[in-house]
Amino acid sequence: MQILFFLLNIWIGVEFWLFVEAMEHPTARPPVERPAGVEGWLPIAGLMSFRYLLETGYSPGVHPAALFLFMAFLTTSLLLRKAFCSWLCPVGTVSEWLWKFGRSTFRRNWAPPRWLDIVLRSLKYILLGLFVWAVWGMSALAIEQFLKSPYGMVADVKMLNFFRHMTVTSAVVIGILMIGSIFVKNLWCRYLCPYGALQGLAALLSPLKIRRNKELCIDCGKCAKACPSLLPVDQLVQVRSAECLGCLECIESCPRENALVFALPAPPKRAWYPVRPWQVAAAVCFIFVAFVGYAKATGQWDTVIPEALYRELIANAWHYSHP
Repeated sequence: MQILFFLLNIWIGVEFWLFVEAMEHPTARPPVERPAGVEGWLPIAGLMSFRYLLETGYSPGVHPAALFLFMAFLTTSLLLRKAFCSWLCPVGTVSEWLWKFGRSTFRRNWAPPRWLDIVLRSLKYILLGLFVWAVWGMSALAIEQFLKSPYGMVADVKMLNFFRHMTVTSAVVIGILMIGSIFVKNLWCRYLCPYGALQGLAALLSPLKIRRNKELCIDCGKCAKACPSLLPVDQLVQVRSAECLGCLECIESCPRENALVFALPAPPKRAWYPVRPWQVAAAVCFIFVAFVGYAKATGQWDTVIPEALYRELIANAWHYSHP
């Protein structure tokens, strides 16, 4: 599932690159239509549109796909813990590949001392707090004006240009993060990703939790060693942490059947309904397809900008600074 979603993002990225390359030339015709799914890489636009939706009941009309993808991923976390991060996010997938490569090469990964780990983990929540404070402090009118400004309309193009024309500084920072991710599990996701922080806070409301049966547990500690979030699963009855990815690695590593389960509360009291990996996968797919399908069926998926204006905006994207 991670690989399929990763390939979907590669496909969207290539299509968007071909579209923008053609639109930068006055007479060239794009070989493909603009893929609205690229707006999944605009989480701040999604957050702003969500704030606008709560106040007005409407989508602002610019980057509407960002809004529906934002709501789809947030719903996924509300129901299935941070399944977006572990099952769908392409950055999380690459991060997982890197630390697994490090483990296979060096036979281990490194973790900072607990006190430092807590300090570093707080960074992503601080970043999230700054974004939420800034967006929630804006009126609906201010958000609409921002998104419909030249900068707002080509935010996706500016994001593409960041990768097409990467500066030395940007390349060095990304290189450091990638190399660091070989040695430290999920370096970016664990310490710096504000989107992951939001998903983690939403996941605290999820009814699904990893639950350990103390009677069946043999205290082998394999679940804690397997956990990419470094959670002490073998010492807990329920995993309630916002850092739990819902990846089910701990359950996969457990040698004792039903000693660990990903489960919903079910009657009678103190009983649990286990949820299988295929059911999680099916639910993630259903949520994603439902939100995207609804947006497309109701005409709220594509950003509609007149072609002549869009060509002008794309050609001058470098000149637009943050309002």
